[in-house]
Amino acid sequence: MKRFTVEEVARTIDHAVLKPFATREDVEKAARMCMARGVGSLCVRPSDVALAARLLEGGPTTVSMVVGFPHGGNLPETKAFETTRGLEEGAVEFDMVMNIGRFLSGDHEHVKRDIAAVVEAAKPRHAMVKVILETGFLTLDQVAVASRLAEAAGADFVKTSTGFGDGHATPEVIDVMLRTVGGTMGVKASGGVRDWQTAAGFLAQGCTRLGVGSTEAVLDGGKADGNY
Repeated sequence: MKRFTVEEVARTIDHAVLKPFATREDVEKAARMCMARGVGSLCVRPSDVALAARLLEGGPTTVSMVVGFPHGGNLPETKAFETTRGLEEGAVEFDMVMNIGRFLSGDHEHVKRDIAAVVEAAKPRHAMVKVILETGFLTLDQVAVASRLAEAAGADFVKTSTGFGDGHATPEVIDVMLRTVGGTMGVKASGGVRDWQTAAGFLAQGCTRLGVGSTEAVLDGGKADGNY
């Protein structure tokens, strides 16, 4: 397996501060850590974007924001509005949750339109859109179909999990994503990335982004507790 430096791995991490009980102090602490460690992005809830953008201004870490989080059931228009407001507050990347229920119902046109609404809202500032498929609810064949829908809707990345649903990133799921859309989209492993070996393994497999909630533990070679 390819050897990665701590700095290389840090640049691929979207550090998540998304739990419902996270406080302003948690966001502030995370921002300081991200700046000090050269973390790629700090991923926050919509209400925390302005704070994160102010704290990270001028540093190496960008602000990413979740959309339709964590269940994905919001209307496309609602997700588009969230994205527009997030841009105004300072977010430059958006991790949106696919409408999982509509996908499992076979309403693929709605799913594509839902993703496209966020992509269109992000377009004025060339912001990146990552689509969370919540792969723990899907078969491998469904992961491939969902990945193609995200590709057709113009998104930049497909992402495995919110960290709040069933399952987490697995090499099998990542392999399907890479084989299906890896030539045109980035792939982000998220959910269950709690130690260095797992993080490096997904990067070696072909992921270019990692969703991590315990970044310092991963970068320092430890193992984090919890589900994210």
